[in-house]
Amino acid sequence: MGTGALERGDCAFGSSRDHANQCSASAGVGAEGTNGVSALARVVSGCETQERTQASGTGGDLVFCPFVVLDRASVGEGEPTHGSGARCHQRFRERWTILSISVVIRSCAIPVAWKVLGGHEKGSWRPHWEGLLKHLQGSIPADWQVLVMADRGLYARWLFQAICACGWHPFLRINLGVKARAEEEENFDWIGRWTPMPGTRWKGKVECFAGKASRLKCSLLMHWEAGYEHPWAVLTDLDPEQAEVSWYGMRTWIETGYKDFKRGLWGWHHSKMREAGRVERFWLAMAVAQLWAVSVGCQAEQQQQRQERAADLPATHLARRRRTRPADQPPPRRLSCVVRGRLGLVAALFNALVLPCGRLVPEPWPETITPPKKGSKPSQQRQREKRRKRKKRQKAAQRRKVAA
Repeated sequence: MGTGALERGDCAFGSSRDHANQCSASAGVGAEGTNGVSALARVVSGCETQERTQASGTGGDLVFCPFVVLDRASVGEGEPTHGSGARCHQRFRERWTILSISVVIRSCAIPVAWKVLGGHEKGSWRPHWEGLLKHLQGSIPADWQVLVMADRGLYARWLFQAICACGWHPFLRINLGVKARAEEEENFDWIGRWTPMPGTRWKGKVECFAGKASRLKCSLLMHWEAGYEHPWAVLTDLDPEQAEVSWYGMRTWIETGYKDFKRGLWGWHHSKMREAGRVERFWLAMAVAQLWAVSVGCQAEQQQQRQERAADLPATHLARRRRTRPADQPPPRRLSCVVRGRLGLVAALFNALVLPCGRLVPEPWPETITPPKKGSKPSQQRQREKRRKRKKRQKAAQRRKVAA
């Protein structure tokens, strides 16, 4: 896929995009795949700016701040272990491990870079992550402020530094088994002392990790929301006054992206491909489809929200008085943007209409941490823990079997 309408961003599959988050494909597909990555990455470069103030942590008056999330996922195939037929027990064997970078928007994730590895392939992921980040460097305008998020399992000092080298801002969660010291302190101590109980929060400049090889000067954001089992601890290079730990809640949106790619929407888990290069090219097709569906769904959802605000209930209405959520908080999303967009495209096809053009319209950044749902009973928690341990033992036994 060469440079053309898709790369210029003025026409992509019949839809003009004047607001976007970027998209690209994987590094490691080869020369042609790399060109396709850059083209898809720049589809969303002609975005409108989103006005944010200096106090809200963007560092400027008019900037667009995409949230980029790093994560990995596994996919496998069901194989009969004993017997045959529809009722035989199915064993889930990991076939592929996907290292992906996605832009998240309105609880959806649009993959922009990925690398496909074998499910049990040995070796470090570091060169793959560094290659993906380096390949995306230059696809985002220099005056945009980009936050790159990752879960606790992916944190590493070299990753923090690699993100900073791209001109972006890391927003990485870490485990609580870490020692740090504030600027005015001399000795290292456990970071849990700053949020000893639910409802507490803390942020400031720290020197994190007691070991000299892993020591890092950064900002530490901590918050223990009531209802959560543990507090959130996030490392970033932003000033503490410019960052909010609640932004990290958008990292979970990449999980919905994986669901969309598999059982939720596009059905990738049914693929029987056995070559990594083919899987990477297949992801390129799904990423374009995801981008189009999300953009159409974003525009449709924005139009619906405008109509709801126009027909808002009076202050004395019974439904308004019984509403428990804050007045400025939108109602829970009953239909994701990607599903809404796909339904809109299918409806246009059935009615022989022109395929709709979409726009990626961001939401305001979260200012609070969403409280968790009501916790499960202790007996259910014990059963869940038993299943987790059993699954861990099965995976360990499978690895030993493969190694043998």
